[in-house]
Amino acid sequence: MLGLIYILLSVGTGWVICSYAFPNLANLAGIDCYKRRLELSPVLLLFPAWFISGVLTMTWLVYILAYLFRSTPSPLLYANLLVMPISALVFILILVKRVYVKKSAHRATDKAVIPLLLCGSRKVLYLELLLFAAVTLLACILMWRTFFISDGNLYVGLTVFSDFSPHIGMIRSFSYGNNFPTSYSHYAGKDIRYHFMFQFLVGNLEFLGLRLDYAFNLPSIICFVAAFMLLYVLALKLTGKQGAGILACLFFAFRSAKTLYTFLAGIKPHEGIIKTLRENTSFISDTPHEDWGLWNLNVYCNQRHLALGLAVMFFILILYIGHPFDMYQKLKTDSRPGNNIGRSGLAGRLLLGAKALFFSRDGWLAEDLRTSIAAGILLGSLGFFHGAALIGCILVLFVMAIISSRRLEFLLTALITMALSFAQTSFFIDGPAVSFQPFFGFIAENKTLFGVFSYLERLLGVLPAVLLVAFCIENGVVRWMLLAFAAPLLFAFSVSLTVDVTVNHKYIMMSCILLGIYAAGLITRLLKSGKYMVRALGVLLVIMLTATGVYDFFTVIKRNDPEFAVVLDLDSPLTEWIKNNSDSKDIFLTHRYALNQVVLGGAMLYEGWPYFPWSAGYDTDKREQQVIAMYEAETPEELDRLVKANNIRFIIVDYDNRNSDYYTVNEENIKNSYECVYTEGGGEYKLSIYDADKPINRQ
Repeated sequence: MLGLIYILLSVGTGWVICSYAFPNLANLAGIDCYKRRLELSPVLLLFPAWFISGVLTMTWLVYILAYLFRSTPSPLLYANLLVMPISALVFILILVKRVYVKKSAHRATDKAVIPLLLCGSRKVLYLELLLFAAVTLLACILMWRTFFISDGNLYVGLTVFSDFSPHIGMIRSFSYGNNFPTSYSHYAGKDIRYHFMFQFLVGNLEFLGLRLDYAFNLPSIICFVAAFMLLYVLALKLTGKQGAGILACLFFAFRSAKTLYTFLAGIKPHEGIIKTLRENTSFISDTPHEDWGLWNLNVYCNQRHLALGLAVMFFILILYIGHPFDMYQKLKTDSRPGNNIGRSGLAGRLLLGAKALFFSRDGWLAEDLRTSIAAGILLGSLGFFHGAALIGCILVLFVMAIISSRRLEFLLTALITMALSFAQTSFFIDGPAVSFQPFFGFIAENKTLFGVFSYLERLLGVLPAVLLVAFCIENGVVRWMLLAFAAPLLFAFSVSLTVDVTVNHKYIMMSCILLGIYAAGLITRLLKSGKYMVRALGVLLVIMLTATGVYDFFTVIKRNDPEFAVVLDLDSPLTEWIKNNSDSKDIFLTHRYALNQVVLGGAMLYEGWPYFPWSAGYDTDKREQQVIAMYEAETPEELDRLVKANNIRFIIVDYDNRNSDYYTVNEENIKNSYECVYTEGGGEYKLSIYDADKPINRQ
C-alpha cells in the first residue's frame, strides 16, 4: 500500500514542480510549432510531465537521505519517513492554496478543472482513449509476460533473465540490504558505473511493501505509456496531424526492418510460410546481434529504465521544439519583398540571414530562465537513471540550437545538465564515467562507408527511403529537424563510450523513433490523398514499416512463455538465509552467477557473470585471476590472505564450482579454513556457505 502511495505522491509532487517550473504546459499542448491550434488533450502532456518530474525528484531525495542515514539499521525507513509526509504536506498546501485563489477570484470550481485536461472534441478524445488504451494493454502484456509471480515462484522471461541478473541484484541490494555507498551487485566492493537509480526506485517500492513484480512492473508500465504520450504530443506539435501522432506511436512500437522479408525469402516451398512463421521461436536476424532482440520491443522489457529516459528526452524536446520554428518564421518574414533581407540580392540575403540567425538579439536572448533551469535540472537528474537518453537529448538539442531563437536557454539547460552529470559521476565513479573513442561503423560487418549504408538498409528497411523523400519535399526548418533527430544515430556510428560498442544501439533507436515522426507525417499525407493509388501506397508503406516489428512482438510473447522462464522460489531457504544473515557490505565469493537464488537474496557478488561488469568498464580479468587463486588455494593461510585482501565475507561452494572449466576448487581447504554456516542439497549438488569471519582454530 505504501508503495502505491509513493507513486501517487510522485505524481502529486510532479504537479507541484510543473506548476512552478513549467507553468504554461497546458497552453503548450494547445498549439503546434507554427502557433496553430491543436486538438489535443492537455493531460497527454501534463500527466507524463508530472510523473517523470515527481518520480525523479522523490527518488533522488530518498536516495540522498538514505545515504545520509547509511549508518542506521534501515536507511530507507528514515528517508521515506521524511520524504513522503513532506511531499504529501506540500501537495495538500499547494492544492488548497490553488483552490482558495480560484474561489476568491470567482474562477472555475474544482469540477471545472477536470474538463480542461481533456480535448473538447469528442471524436479526438475517443481516438486518444482508444490509442492509449492499446498502448497500456501493450505495456501490460510486455511487462507481465516477462516478469511475474505465481504460486510463490518468480518467473523471469527467457529473453530478459540475462539483463535482469544485475537488475534484480541491485533491486534486492536496496530492498533487502544497505547498499550505501552504492556498489555494483555483480562486482561488489568498488564504485558504481551502472545506471542504477531505476533499480533503486524499484527496491524502494518493494521496501515500502509492493510485491517484487508489482514494484518492477508498475513503474515500467507507467514510464512506457508516458513515453508514448509524449511522443504523440511531440508528433502533433511538429505535424499538426492526429494521424501522424498515431503512426509515430505505431512506428515506435513496431520497428522498420528488412529482416522479415529476408526471412520469408529463405523459406523453402515445402516448408510452408504460415507453418514456419508460427513455429519459429527465435528472433529473426539479418544483421549482427539482431537475434538478441536488440531492436524490438524486447528492449523495453529487459531495460525497463529506457522508457523513463525516452520520456524525459521527449518532454525536454517538447519544451524547446518551438524555438527553431520561431526563428524560421522570423527569417521568412524578414525575407519578404520590402523587408531588409528581401530587398538584397542573393549574397546580401545570405549575409543578412546569417546575421539575423547568429548575431541578432532574438537569436540569443533568453526569455524564460525558469523553464531553462528546471529543464536542466530535470535532464541532469537523469544521469544515473539512463545516461544514454541524457546524451542523446543533448545531441539533438545541440543541432536544434544552431538555427534556433533564444540560444542562451539551450546553453543554460546544457550547462546545468553537464554540471549535475559531472557531480553525480564524481560522487559515484572512481575515474571517468565514459571514454570517448573514435569508432566508425558501430557493429556493421564491413566498417566502410558503403558497408555502413548496406547495414542500415538491412537494419531499417524502407525507413531511410521514406525519410529521404520527406527531406526533399519539406521546408528548410523541417530538413534541419531531420538532421537534429539523426544526430544520435550519427553519434552511434562514430564514437564508442564503453568497451562494448553494441550499447550504442540505444542512440540509433532514439533517432529512429524521432525520425519516425516525419515518416508518419509523410504517410499521413498519402493516406489523406484523394487518389486511390496514392492511399494504397500509404497503406503499403505502413505495412512495410511495421511488419518486422509486429512479428517480433509475437516472437517476444512466444519466447517468454512461462514454460521457458527462469523460475526462482521466493520462499527458498537459501534466499531467506542470505537476506537475514548478510548485508550489502558482505561480499560473496561465488562462481560466475547470472540469475539464481543467491542473486535473488540480494547477495553482493565479488564477480558475477563477467559480461555485466566488463561492459560497465570494470577490470574483470584481474578479478577472474583472484577468483581462481582463492578457490584453488592450497593452504588455509594462503586462502585467508587472499580473502582478506579482497574483503570477502562469504564463500559459496556448489555444483557450478565443482564443474568449473576455469579452476579446480579445493573444497577441502575451504572446509579446513572457515566455519560452514549454511548447507543444502547433497552430493555433487550440495551447496555450502562458509563465513570468512569465522575461521577454524588451526592450532
